Amino acid sequence: MAHIHTTRRAAGATLGLVTGLTLAALTVGTLPAAASTSSAASPSALSSPRMPVGTTISPIASTIPANGDVNPYGVAVVPNSVGSLHRGDVLVSNFNSSANLQGTGTTIVQISPHGQVSTFATINAANLPGTCPGGVGLTTALSVLRSGWVIVGSLPTSDGTSATAQAGCLIVLDSHGKVRETFSGNGINGPWDMTAADYGSFVQLFVTNVLNGTVAGNGAVVNQGTVLRLSLVIPYGREPRLIATTEIGSGFPERTDPAALVVGPTGVGLSPWGTLYVADTAANRIAAIPDASWRDWSAGTGQTVTEGGALNSPLGLAIGNDDSILTVNGGDGYLVATSGWGNQLQKVLLDSTGTPPGSGSLFGLAVAPEGKGVYFVDDDLNNLNLLH
Repeated sequence: MAHIHTTRRAAGATLGLVTGLTLAALTVGTLPAAASTSSAASPSALSSPRMPVGTTISPIASTIPANGDVNPYGVAVVPNSVGSLHRGDVLVSNFNSSANLQGTGTTIVQISPHGQVSTFATINAANLPGTCPGGVGLTTALSVLRSGWVIVGSLPTSDGTSATAQAGCLIVLDSHGKVRETFSGNGINGPWDMTAADYGSFVQLFVTNVLNGTVAGNGAVVNQGTVLRLSLVIPYGREPRLIATTEIGSGFPERTDPAALVVGPTGVGLSPWGTLYVADTAANRIAAIPDASWRDWSAGTGQTVTEGGALNSPLGLAIGNDDSILTVNGGDGYLVATSGWGNQLQKVLLDSTGTPPGSGSLFGLAVAPEGKGVYFVDDDLNNLNLLH
């Protein structure tokens, strides 16, 4: 297990670790004043001269591996061919076991753009090389680094209910799907989603956490959800080393839920100018944390970019090729595209199954390379799709 050092490091000290990093890549800005106000556009009024995403859905493949795991959550595109990883393939983490119990899924599948499927990893809690309170239940927190390391979150349960949910950890796998280490404790408490700023030998992970007081709240809303920034260095030929963790967001509403297990801050995406966008699911809004790569203090629940309108419990979040903020709703089957100024530009129906239509079907998403669309998982159908 890697030991986490909690720090309140000055921005300059952190930058000293970024050898050869182009400073332009970390250019930081704050949201314009208009972005902190709510957009009240009705879904029927969403319009833009150029729509951020396409409207054609192409099924790619089933996400169910040989062991029968279901409920696909995390989605990440492989940036480089390393080991068993092939550039352009998509990794998907499963949250449920074949018994359909939440927080018990142990597999990551690898899917090519043409639909070839293989099991990248099956993670056995008994064989973990470090601490992971509660075991393994793979969440939406999934990142593939340029160096070939894969990092996935675990929020485990013993019986699929929130009453048995435990803190879990982040699990680090090599490019062949072998678990090499875990990161746990010091603020990591139910890692729910994650994005990475990857500079090669230096990486920042931005992780939402949803179990701070949530289980004890027994269904009541508690305002203790957090966003952590984890700073890693990756020595050549060796495992990533966690050198600092900083709480950059706090006070997000969260609660247990019999259907969703837990509701709290979920998807995160980092803009080119250093603002971290957060899907604040329980408050039905998108929040912005400015200076996310630099700040050494919490921004609380951040600035409101947009709320309400076409949003309906936003879960997964990704930054589009045109810097739009793409979110998928937990309360219906829509993807919503929002500008950094807070204008809801477009909504696209991705799933209409179930009651209410599309409810609980969507979770993780990732932008396809070269602007070729958006990958998303459908939890009801257990498949990966491409919106283009």
